[in-house]
Amino acid sequence: MMNTVPEGYMADAKGRLTPITRIKPIDIERDSLVQGIVGRAKLQSDALASFKKAIFDDIDAFVELSAERYGAKLGGNKGNVQLTSYDGKYKVLVAIQDTLTFDEGLQAAKALVDECIHEWGQGADSRIMSLISDAFQVDKAGSINAGRILSLRRLNIEDAKWRDAMDALNDAVRVQYSKRHLRVYERVGETERYEPVVLDLAGV
Repeated sequence: MMNTVPEGYMADAKGRLTPITRIKPIDIERDSLVQGIVGRAKLQSDALASFKKAIFDDIDAFVELSAERYGAKLGGNKGNVQLTSYDGKYKVLVAIQDTLTFDEGLQAAKALVDECIHEWGQGADSRIMSLISDAFQVDKAGSINAGRILSLRRLNIEDAKWRDAMDALNDAVRVQYSKRHLRVYERVGETERYEPVVLDLAGV
């Protein structure tokens, strides 16, 4: 619980109280400006969150309504959706982005991959060997790149141990969480090109 600042004082970044009479006018003006901007920003953030929830609710209701034509009952996450206005001028996209992680089975997959690399030795394509070796590297934060690891499954390698490694990799994948993204587009004139309606502060 935050301590209340007594009237006639201001607290600095370390919580120390200073009489307002001893604070420079420009510092008081700066504080007032920052406090005002943050207050307005929080109101806009809350409004945007409410807007996003209302839009998703409307889209989900429409998807349910559309499914009822075929007697289908949808449940859970509605998945990716694209809605287009009748004149084709506007379109709304809802995209599901999964954040993936791996369980302990990843270590088994890596061990099998390492065995493949050791057995193939110098006889394999150096570019493929480099791709495979780099896939399990961690970044500066100590995290692995799920996309880079899963890209190994696209390699067409006819080797029993490699297939076992890919099976282990598939079994190790877990969806940590899914996030829905809303994108709104407007067509540019009579062209086939669409430009996004900017909803983030940095892009306005």
